[in-house]
Amino acid sequence: MAITKPSSRILRTPDDLSSAGLIEKRRAGALEDVARRFAVAVTPDMAELIDRTDRRDPIARQFVPDVAELTEMQGELADPIGDEAHSPVKGIVHRYPDRVLLKPLHACPVYCRFCFRREMVGPGKDLLSAAELDAALAYIRSHREIWEVILTGGDPLMLSARRLGAIMAALARVDHVAVVRIHTRVPVAEPTRVTAALVRALKSDKAVYVAIHCNHARELTAAARRACRMLADAGIPLLSQTVLLKGVNDDAETLETLLRTLVANRIKPYYLHHPDKARGTARFRTTVARGQALMRRLRGRVSGLCQPSYVLDLPGGYGKVPIGPCHVAASDAQDALVIEDYKGRRRIYREDGAS
Repeated sequence: MAITKPSSRILRTPDDLSSAGLIEKRRAGALEDVARRFAVAVTPDMAELIDRTDRRDPIARQFVPDVAELTEMQGELADPIGDEAHSPVKGIVHRYPDRVLLKPLHACPVYCRFCFRREMVGPGKDLLSAAELDAALAYIRSHREIWEVILTGGDPLMLSARRLGAIMAALARVDHVAVVRIHTRVPVAEPTRVTAALVRALKSDKAVYVAIHCNHARELTAAARRACRMLADAGIPLLSQTVLLKGVNDDAETLETLLRTLVANRIKPYYLHHPDKARGTARFRTTVARGQALMRRLRGRVSGLCQPSYVLDLPGGYGKVPIGPCHVAASDAQDALVIEDYKGRRRIYREDGAS
């Protein structure tokens, strides 16, 4: 299975990061152990966004390794959302009855330091062979309850247009599959991979959605916006996935700017993920209460188009659950509900005539 040729300028080692001015030279040696354990890649597009004068730069925090990644906290897991427990065939994760993940490869354009699959992805990691891909597709064909197939990995848009088109064509021939969703970082991390040939490869008689992983408005550069526009102009609806990250986007103003920028570029905010308990990622995790407070603040600040679902993927493979704040504050025996509006003011709502 072919992967499109990456840029030779991608930064993959601590020495590369040092030469690019992203870390101090004296830190390079200390980061070698991190790079041996967890893959490193920073594309030119992301490297150019990093402010070398800001030690707390939110783009650097996402992609530049840190020795803190070698510190494992209690409760952290190698497979925090339980993919392996729900993988009946290599490349397939079947956690929910009506949908499956299809993971044709485990390579990404960049390697996020908070990734929940950080121990499974990287150069040289699993790439489905032709026989393994055939077996995964056979599983999908044999399970008629599967309504949606989610291409993920790794990043499926790292595949060549020819290979990606072949997968899309195979899924198009499965009658009971109605929807194909692609999860990707490519349009923001390495937008030059979004070519006319790749966009054509995604075209299908099925409903096709592309969910773009983006955590900060600065990631939506002019090149990224052009890549997203190519997809949207081809009639492919765009969604976004954002991870709530301490020190990156865990304040209302930053999230508001991101969500507005996404919607202005025809990308519907879909999920705001509470960060998973992957090993070595404690520095990115904030509390659920903090996330709920942010969602409350956003409720009245931005359009409903800008509102994602705040979700937690339960450790152990039990699936995603919405954990946004509840605005029903109380109820009584007279069918009266106390509802908090977006400003936190309490209002009475009576369910008169309800059956």
